[in-house]
Amino acid sequence: MDKNIKQIRDNFPILKRKINDSSLIYLDNAATAQIPVSVSKKMMDFDETYRANVHRGVHTLGMWATKYYESVREKVKDFIHAKSEREIVFTSGCTDSLNLVANTYGEQNIQAGDEIVVSIMEHHSNLLPWQQLAMRKHAKLKFIELDQEQKLDLADAKKKITPKTKIIAVAQVSNVLGCINPIKELAQLAHQNNAVIVVDGAQAIGHFDVNVQELEADFYAFSGHKMFGPDGIGVLYGRKKLLEKMPPYRLGGEMIANVTREGATWDPVPQKFEAGTPNIEGAIGLEGAIDFIEHVGLDKLRQYEQDLIDYVFPKIQKIAGLTFYGPQNISERSSVISFNMQGIHPHDLATALDLEGIEVRAGHHCAQPLMETLGVESTVRASFAIYNTQEEADKFLSALVEIKEFFQNELR
Repeated sequence: MDKNIKQIRDNFPILKRKINDSSLIYLDNAATAQIPVSVSKKMMDFDETYRANVHRGVHTLGMWATKYYESVREKVKDFIHAKSEREIVFTSGCTDSLNLVANTYGEQNIQAGDEIVVSIMEHHSNLLPWQQLAMRKHAKLKFIELDQEQKLDLADAKKKITPKTKIIAVAQVSNVLGCINPIKELAQLAHQNNAVIVVDGAQAIGHFDVNVQELEADFYAFSGHKMFGPDGIGVLYGRKKLLEKMPPYRLGGEMIANVTREGATWDPVPQKFEAGTPNIEGAIGLEGAIDFIEHVGLDKLRQYEQDLIDYVFPKIQKIAGLTFYGPQNISERSSVISFNMQGIHPHDLATALDLEGIEVRAGHHCAQPLMETLGVESTVRASFAIYNTQEEADKFLSALVEIKEFFQNELR
């Protein structure tokens, strides 16, 4: 094992656990990445030395906590290359961020007869808010289909996006297919038609260098728990001029400028969208996750994951009876591999792998319209991260062969 990777793994105590008397091999990183000790310690340090509510008290702890919390906003701004910290809204996660846009910008701007365009590969979090919005507003929901390589069909996108289109919502990286979508090209198509683009960045953040300005994204959503951070914290990036025109999403304390018997006025962005006590500890953990990623180096992290997929994918393709989903060109995919094994239900295969200590995901991955398009009900998904190794990959591959042989013998 590479010395640097061993040092990284030492920062994740959970990787030393045994699962069913076998060493844990965690390959469900697309669902949730593990948290390094440095992140846990940062959150504990806040609780032990700074804990207080933010934007409220004039006492010292409150001012310290507020300064710390707002410094994380600045950190996130730099991490995704936004123009201003005022474009960074803290939420409870990517799902919350996407719902925020749909229920504010969408409600405000979608009229009967307008069109909302999504891709067929979207996670339910980036489909259901738009589907329900279209139903409420009597608008039309259109889907960009897959091409023959099971990537987003850009030619179809050019047909589906019209002057009637008001919102395009698409994932930067598919949580099932692993394909990397052409966000900048889609953004340009959107803007040519006076539409906005909403990007689900859950599977990209922490794996790629995200530059929201270069992508020309109008909105960009992501979660902390996908990028080595805690649960319950997320981010919505929005262009400042768009956020300023949007109504509040939730109402309550700390998002108001003034309240009278007759009405209320709102704080400027981003506080306008952060009613109530925020997840302060989660924001501190998010800063720790960014620190961890920057310490490893995004370029190094991405290259390591790419090298691991370069190692795994050709080998797994040689196992007879497996069907793979997503682009076959390794350079066009993330560190996600979705597949099925002939004659074995995905849940049975995942359970068999779990008996060997190998944790993968099985199911429809919150992407049922995509499953229908692929002609399956579910798949098995293995997703790799910086702390996974070639040795773990070899055990995973060997386990697949053994499970296949076991089920074949049982069926005879």
